[in-house]
Amino acid sequence: MAQAAIELIGINKSFGAVRANRDINLEVTRGTIHGIVGENGAGKSTLMSILYGFYQADSGEIRVGGKPASIKTSNDAIALGIGMVHQHFMLVDNFSVLENIILGAESNALLKSSITKARSELDRLEREYGLEVDPDALIEELPVGLQQRVEILKALYRGAEILILDEPTGVLTPAEADHLFRILKQLKEQGKTVVLITHKLREIMAITDTVSVMRQGTMVATRETSKTTVEELAELMVGRRVLLRVEKGEAEAGAVKLSVRNLTVKDQRGVTMVDDVSLDVRAGEIVGIAGVAGNGQSELLEAISGIRRAVSGTVMLDGKPIDVTGVADPGELRDRGLAHVPEDRHHVGLVLAFEEHENSILGYHDKQRFLKGPFLNVDAIMADAKDKIAKYDIRPGNPRLKTANFSGGNQQKIVLAREIEQDPGVLIVGQPTRGVDVGAIEFIHKRLIDMRDQGKAVLVVSVELDEIRSLCDRILVMFAGRIVGERGPDATEGELGLLMAGVEQQEAAQ
Repeated sequence: MAQAAIELIGINKSFGAVRANRDINLEVTRGTIHGIVGENGAGKSTLMSILYGFYQADSGEIRVGGKPASIKTSNDAIALGIGMVHQHFMLVDNFSVLENIILGAESNALLKSSITKARSELDRLEREYGLEVDPDALIEELPVGLQQRVEILKALYRGAEILILDEPTGVLTPAEADHLFRILKQLKEQGKTVVLITHKLREIMAITDTVSVMRQGTMVATRETSKTTVEELAELMVGRRVLLRVEKGEAEAGAVKLSVRNLTVKDQRGVTMVDDVSLDVRAGEIVGIAGVAGNGQSELLEAISGIRRAVSGTVMLDGKPIDVTGVADPGELRDRGLAHVPEDRHHVGLVLAFEEHENSILGYHDKQRFLKGPFLNVDAIMADAKDKIAKYDIRPGNPRLKTANFSGGNQQKIVLAREIEQDPGVLIVGQPTRGVDVGAIEFIHKRLIDMRDQGKAVLVVSVELDEIRSLCDRILVMFAGRIVGERGPDATEGELGLLMAGVEQQEAAQ
């Protein structure tokens, strides 16, 4: 009988009136990869935060390696050999990799000897698990995939035998995600136990040994991965049959709503990120931009929406120019019917310290219906927020709750509700379903299709190829700042993957 690495017995946790976890039982076998899936707000991250000592359970018992454990702080969890990689990384941006790894785990008062020891240990861990990272690189200069490796190394350096990963692939490209899975398999072979919290069912099927499903704070089922299907898991998660494909009619494209010509954009370092890009988005169609993150998609959206100044080129909205090389003002563009759902909801889309109802009018707070003379009309704002919460199924349905306390998927719905409900003519969406569960993905896709069917122009950037293929009427692929090809929705994943890697069609055909 294989020994349990972790057992959770009868765990309960409430935040005020919200019961995040109710009577949860879970057993994770040593040396396996155990997946935990569930909708946003199902209580997955809360449960793991209890295990890692961020929160204390109201009642229930935790056993680690068969022995009862008291985990009051994350140091208690680390001492028991539990490490955690959070959804939003906990690294100090202007420290090096090495400094981040030893931070809080310095072996003695003399830092120098700690650093020397850490360097050799880091070298061993990197070799053993294929986690190559330059120890002297600054965190802020590393791509997201490598930052995540640093978080894993940090946990292993502290002697973690059990590794919890919260939505680890939310910010990774398909290739980085594959590399992460290879690392996790390696960890498993070395006898480590991995708990993987995700809502991406394909990942669960690809890498886990067993999977537990949570719904509305309860544990509804545990299955051996080899004996279940994506359809069964989706149904268990949402409590109903979920369409795993997007249902839509033919597009009826009309006049050009958004026209971009010869746009060139540089980043803060002076590197050209968007290189002479031209594209059109017509009324009644969804145009997708596929590409591995970091190939200029983000900068393109920022330039069109007035957040970043372009070097050269023109952008026309409904036949009138946007001053992209000068003083394009996002507020003015909103008034002209351009709505923007940014990729980075935390830094650009929301103010996390604000309550939900405040975020639901951000950028539109000077509209007449939200004002009473020179002051804000709080009753009108509240009524509007409640309406959006009901319409977009935002959970918990409390407009007074701080936005930081909503799950990632529900934060995304707050931003989407705010922008779509303004009835814009053109909608630009960056990563519409990043960090969002199956049920909410279905909902967001329906909303975007409705916008298309109402004759709106929608431009979507996503790293999820499945999403791009099922949602969009035309697909543009970006590589190294240029558009390298245009395909229809029937393009294969392989074909798009080659374009994303910069292999042009002629080469691919040879």
